[in-house]
Amino acid sequence: MKGTVGELGEFGLIRELTSRLTTTPAVRVGPGDDAAVVAAPDRRVVASTDILVEGRHFRRDWSTAYDVGRKAAAQNLADIAAMGAVPTALLLGLVVPAELPVTWPTELMDGLRDECQVAGASVVGGDVVRGDTITVSITALGDLRNQEPVTRGGAQPGDLVAVTGWLGWSAAGFAVLSRGFRSPRAFVEAHRRPEPPYHAGPAAAGLGATAMCDVSDGLIADLGHIAEASKVRIDIRSGQIDIPTQMNDIGQAVGVDPMQWVLTGGEDHAIVATFPPDVKLPARWKVIGEVLNPSALPQVTVDGAPWTSKGGWDHFGGDVES
Repeated sequence: MKGTVGELGEFGLIRELTSRLTTTPAVRVGPGDDAAVVAAPDRRVVASTDILVEGRHFRRDWSTAYDVGRKAAAQNLADIAAMGAVPTALLLGLVVPAELPVTWPTELMDGLRDECQVAGASVVGGDVVRGDTITVSITALGDLRNQEPVTRGGAQPGDLVAVTGWLGWSAAGFAVLSRGFRSPRAFVEAHRRPEPPYHAGPAAAGLGATAMCDVSDGLIADLGHIAEASKVRIDIRSGQIDIPTQMNDIGQAVGVDPMQWVLTGGEDHAIVATFPPDVKLPARWKVIGEVLNPSALPQVTVDGAPWTSKGGWDHFGGDVES
């Protein structure tokens, strides 16, 4: 499609964006009315929201609009799954300059739609506004399906800590892109389009997970949220974490210990959870540590000692994220 957002106009842009969407049985009223209606059989709705700002969370020379759409949807839908819920719907708030080519927001919508399909959800509405900086605001909704939500506050001493999904891949991809390269492609793509294990969240709830979180800020940082909310100490066993050969190669090339990416790199949106020690976990879950009684040590330790290297994402303390 040729032309700019300004030439197409607000309502023309909305028509173009909504024409690209698909739906699911949970959507009773989709885009086009004053508000959407999404079924909530459980009578409780799980909700999460996030904002991505160009230059802070994404760069157009690194990621296509489609990549940004996939990533924006993934990081919000992963939050829903990490509560033990099934994603159902997503709402988009979009700020774009008038001179932006129309192809950018339409490709963004394609990415949002396709990632929602992976998770079993759909885009049900939103809003578009003119502004100087591209800003993508996402609200995701989910259904608990008669399960209790799995919060960060239920971990108990003696529980196992287990993870499913990728760790450190996005951070390694960021390191590659930061140095002007585009390969190894698998790690660059992991940064551009994370692949959260959506189905693992509700499954973990069914297995009796006591606490859960998606790894968005870094494994140590996010386990720190669980440790703080549960008032426990968590010890990670580094020897239980497998580091791919290619990640080791990237680390050697850029002078970074890849364990740093694994422990402090975020945006992979893996799911980390604590489980009672007698739970038999499926093969997709990897036990990487244990929950201990609180002590004078930091709330998260690695092999029994504090992790002293800097890491973990802080929106008010870091550089451009992606």
